[in-house]
Amino acid sequence: MTLSRRKFLERTSALTAASLAFAAMPTVASAQSYSESDLNQVGPLGEKVIGSPDAPVTIIEYASLTCGHCANFHNTTYKELKKKYIDTGKVRFIFREFPLDTVAAAGFMLARCAPEDKYFDIMTLMFEQQRNWAFTNDPYSALLNMGKQIGFTEDAVKACLTNQEILDGVTKVRDYGSEKLGVDSTPTFFINGEKVSGALSIEEFSKYVDKNL
Repeated sequence: MTLSRRKFLERTSALTAASLAFAAMPTVASAQSYSESDLNQVGPLGEKVIGSPDAPVTIIEYASLTCGHCANFHNTTYKELKKKYIDTGKVRFIFREFPLDTVAAAGFMLARCAPEDKYFDIMTLMFEQQRNWAFTNDPYSALLNMGKQIGFTEDAVKACLTNQEILDGVTKVRDYGSEKLGVDSTPTFFINGEKVSGALSIEEFSKYVDKNL
């Protein structure tokens, strides 16, 4: 896919209704668990991980940048989770892209084009400012502005958004989550293999984490 302004807007318009319905699925906790081999399949662009590799609990999150529940989680619960569990060496946190639409895919592409150590900072910024760039009448221009805010020139943003290798990498992560792990809403978490969906509170998260400590 080449994200020309016209093509970008065409694809965004076509995907909007389906994406909103997909993102609005209710919170559901699942008792189903998955094997380490299934969960440890790394996409072609590599994993985005924060926390100690020796942590007793591994949390994998599948999220979309245009998902309101995901933004709510990252703007609230995630910050408490990081302080309580990740920074203390109890949790290793893996973030995986699951774009619900073209706008989210483009946002992830920008984050992937940035220096590797800036990825989680960019995720934080994009979730905090989600309303300013993800839900506009001109998402292409909004993404150009977001790209400049995180240090890209306009030419660099355009080059990134037309990088087929990065788009394919992001898409493969999403497709694997959907086809192999049954991810059908965002955010979806795998906590030591146990699948849990929905923007959990820190109290709800603690129940799942603490039983594995």
